[in-house]
Amino acid sequence: MNRGRTSVAPLRARRHITSHKTRRQSPQVPLALVALAALPWAATAQGPGTENGLWTYLGGDAWHTRYTPANEITADNFDELTMLWQFNAASFGPSTPRATPSYVDGKLITVTGEDRDVIALDPSTGKLIWSFTEPPTTYRHEYSMRKGYGKGVAYAEVPGRGGVVFISSPGFFLWALDADTGRPLEDWGEPIPLPGFQQTGGVDMIPDLIDGWGPWERWRGGAYDPNLGIPKDLGYITTSSPPIVVNGTVVVGNSAEQGYQQTRIENVPGDILAYDAATGDFKWKFHVIPRPGEFGHETWENDAWDWTGDVSSWAPMAADPELGLVYVVTNGATIDYYGGFRPGDNLFSTSIIALDVNTGQRRWHYQMVHHDIWNYDTPTAPILMDVTVNGRPVKGIYQATKQAFLYAMNRETGQPIWPIEERPVPQSRVPGEKLAATQPFPTRPAPFDLQGRNESHLIDYTPEIRRRALQVAQDNNLFAPLFNPPTTVTDPAGPARVCPGDTGGVNITGPAVADPVQGIIFITSHSACSNLSVMPANESPLDSPEQTGVTYSEWSAGRGQAPAAGGRGGAGGGGGGGRGRGGATVDGLDIFKGPVGRITAIDLNTGDHLWVTPHGDAPQAQQDAIRNHPLLQGVPNIDQIANRGRQGHSAMVVSPNLLFASGMTANNTPSLFAIDKRTGRRVGAVEIPGQSSYGMSSWEHNGHQVILVQLGNGLAAFGLPAAMPQAGAAH
Repeated sequence: MNRGRTSVAPLRARRHITSHKTRRQSPQVPLALVALAALPWAATAQGPGTENGLWTYLGGDAWHTRYTPANEITADNFDELTMLWQFNAASFGPSTPRATPSYVDGKLITVTGEDRDVIALDPSTGKLIWSFTEPPTTYRHEYSMRKGYGKGVAYAEVPGRGGVVFISSPGFFLWALDADTGRPLEDWGEPIPLPGFQQTGGVDMIPDLIDGWGPWERWRGGAYDPNLGIPKDLGYITTSSPPIVVNGTVVVGNSAEQGYQQTRIENVPGDILAYDAATGDFKWKFHVIPRPGEFGHETWENDAWDWTGDVSSWAPMAADPELGLVYVVTNGATIDYYGGFRPGDNLFSTSIIALDVNTGQRRWHYQMVHHDIWNYDTPTAPILMDVTVNGRPVKGIYQATKQAFLYAMNRETGQPIWPIEERPVPQSRVPGEKLAATQPFPTRPAPFDLQGRNESHLIDYTPEIRRRALQVAQDNNLFAPLFNPPTTVTDPAGPARVCPGDTGGVNITGPAVADPVQGIIFITSHSACSNLSVMPANESPLDSPEQTGVTYSEWSAGRGQAPAAGGRGGAGGGGGGGRGRGGATVDGLDIFKGPVGRITAIDLNTGDHLWVTPHGDAPQAQQDAIRNHPLLQGVPNIDQIANRGRQGHSAMVVSPNLLFASGMTANNTPSLFAIDKRTGRRVGAVEIPGQSSYGMSSWEHNGHQVILVQLGNGLAAFGLPAAMPQAGAAH
């Protein structure tokens, strides 16, 4: 039986296979009925912190705090931690290092492998219980550059359905799976007319995305092909984060091609889609690029709203079930480094958007970068916390960014908690580019990492060292403002030094975490720069027949600007550090202050920084070279100076007792660290079987606290000896 969607929209066969002109209209549902429909979900609303020892959402709770109330592991017993089991994901192909399993319904459920297989594991042993794989046979799946990036799943207790796992796939299909068996739900969604596909439990989301979209309406290249998806002349869509379920609604984000590799200007907007969790029926769509008559449409000049796109929501989402709001964060529009063809501020790119989860209506938004050309896409989910500021309670939302700002807003109203000032920024010398005259600068909290490069960032251990560092910076033109615009490859000044660069600051591999009881956020970041230039797009070595779009941008990423490790699948513009990390030294001492990788704690009741500590330990040889350096003999705090930490980001989770963080010791041992939340002092370290980033969680199973670490090839669970399972390692 097909539930038909007739209560929401015309049948799909009428909608897109026989005509490009069909437009579906959502019914006008009385508000009283909406409220009644939401009631069965009220008991499952979650936040702050995980409940009943579970890890229900990707970020632990709907507020995305990655906080657990489990408190068995303390500073006194941390060194007793032992590995309970290890899961090797090799049978599913290369494992994703970017995932966090959910601990629900007595199982660990996550994604792994290039095909984004959904797997359920026994939390006691790590043994496989069930798996689900969408047939990886579609062109749209194979073309996806995000296949291994799924990050996890969404989960909900659905009335009449029990526990349900929701997953959005690389091919942009939505699946609802029975949490006990992994089988697609019966009588959910609608049949997908592709060989090998389950005919229930799934939804092809592309028809919902392109319905009413001008380029598709004007397309004359043939009927919709569910194998191909969107014709590549028009754009491409995939996913890299799971949906989120709020009050019976499944909200789905998306992802597009990497903007730092694109040379063409056409693309599809990454509109936000929502479905009924119980039936799979389409509920609403929010246009991330406003159409005529919609709020923000005037921020798109040159009619670019009609044919360009991206503005995808590739980072995870957070939600406040009590307010009925879902919070979506976005990246910049097509393409990175040049936006002359899309003049204007370009709402809702690089923004936080608060949407009514029942209707999809915008409640408020805040744009963090106007007319983004720096690849300053919003890389991680926002964090929600209730705090007290100047004696008044505030329902807060906090977004850490690549540019090393923490934006602090009231999540009900979107008003800044502390003033945010529009300040003048440099303008571009690239012909055709028209940047925003100002950008928003939060006045509080202070930036959590270096922004731009200026004299205050120079090492100043002695007056002589500072004098020499200043000379090196001036001689090599290493100072640069925040929001420094790219140059052309023929500019005599050379590539623009952009700090932070594409990899942040904050980036996808290190989500911020928080203690919602105390109102403290912990942010992992690194001090990296990019060297950015643009060249004529039709001459770019990045161009290929496989790209989406047909019209060349006037400019795109310059020669040699291949992605570097650590960004949103990499970073454009020559990698992290540039000359400042590759030879700008005073007798071997890097001229800019560390740590090069750090964790920063900020009290959001006051906006004050509490402490900064290095991310892991710098290699021993590097530390010894600094300690024994002739220019530093007799300098105080030499141990602090010597340990500059590591580039990259830490995986973290918070408990009532400790901050847990991944990192490397000075002898290059991958480790799990225990950190005092109030002081930043490391109080313990335990070796783990591989480097970890992104995914860490903690929950209670069989009465004991477990810390789960995501590895490059699977998972490892840690606990006290009392939590040891009877069985051995799982494979």
